[in-house]
Amino acid sequence: MFTTTSYKQIESLDKLPAPDGTGLVMHYVFQYIDFNRAPQYVAARHRFSDCFFFGCEIPTEMEDGIGSSCLVFPRMGMPYSVFRGKLYNAECLYEGYDPEDEDTFANCFDSRVYSDYIQKGKETDNIRETLGRSLHDHAIGEAMNDFLSRFDERQIVAVMGGHALRRTDESYRKLAYISKRLTERGKIMASGGGPGAMEATHLGAWMAGKSQEELEDALAMLSVAPTFRDPGWLRTAFEVRKKYPQEIYRSLGIPTWFYGHEPSTPLATDIAKYFMNSMREDILLSISKGGIIYSPGSAGTMQEIFQDAAQNHYTSFGYASPMVFFDTKFFSETIPVYPLLEDLMARGVYKNLILSITDEPEEVISNILSFTGNN
Repeated sequence: MFTTTSYKQIESLDKLPAPDGTGLVMHYVFQYIDFNRAPQYVAARHRFSDCFFFGCEIPTEMEDGIGSSCLVFPRMGMPYSVFRGKLYNAECLYEGYDPEDEDTFANCFDSRVYSDYIQKGKETDNIRETLGRSLHDHAIGEAMNDFLSRFDERQIVAVMGGHALRRTDESYRKLAYISKRLTERGKIMASGGGPGAMEATHLGAWMAGKSQEELEDALAMLSVAPTFRDPGWLRTAFEVRKKYPQEIYRSLGIPTWFYGHEPSTPLATDIAKYFMNSMREDILLSISKGGIIYSPGSAGTMQEIFQDAAQNHYTSFGYASPMVFFDTKFFSETIPVYPLLEDLMARGVYKNLILSITDEPEEVISNILSFTGNN
């Protein structure tokens, strides 16, 4: 029978494990631990089996105790943590940014990583770079799995839509309202973590538990910088965070440095930022088992619609989830994807799709909340 081993992660010296009665330490992942700072632990001559040492400083006298079943990965000299053990948040991504001085954005952590990524090439044959990015994305994936494990899979609901949606547009306001209501009903709202419709998703989740008047005030605060290209876009988001702190509700942003010119919204409480865009897109679609709300977008949104339709058709994850289209005219006339899906369903080309289309926020909310996974 196949079994899996559960590893415990150790990220600080005060969490170093005690060995068993034989002096053996097994099934641990040590991340960026400088064992030189734990001389008594090293002097005890512990033996390690089936452990991982990621970016650790290991004294010579400790090396003999590390068995062949262990894996040791050195620090790789990247401007980011290759073996990161947890998701990002706004404080991590924007470390070094001061909302009172917008020029500091150029030197914050997120900007430094993006600059390094562009300088070395989005596509590169440098094995150190490709390995470092792959290891980073693997670590983020593990951290996200840990985050998601705290919730029922049907709690995860995504919003897909264009990054160009302005903060002053009525659709932005409606998406924020929808996300706020769904968050208050126990949903974990997810998006690509960028501006536009994505930011509206996280604004709504951030304002969960607060009044509609407070949401309107937050929208007014953001309106002075309607797009991410306008001065003050990031600053005003931090101002909303400061005025209306959020300590209860969570939302998950999944942005990418591949589109690093679009800043990640600091209104997402948890951020899984990837280098590889294709991995990030597939993950966002696959985790949203509570349904996906589609708002107007361009080529990227269309790609996501048909990718989602395919996994629902094949019930790739055991059942199909709702596909809720929000903007009747756009999805029926401007880009008539909805009647196409209906026609394909009627002719049996697609099966299992749970389709709905509406202009009413309350209908969107109802269609998501009515889904049980047993439809």
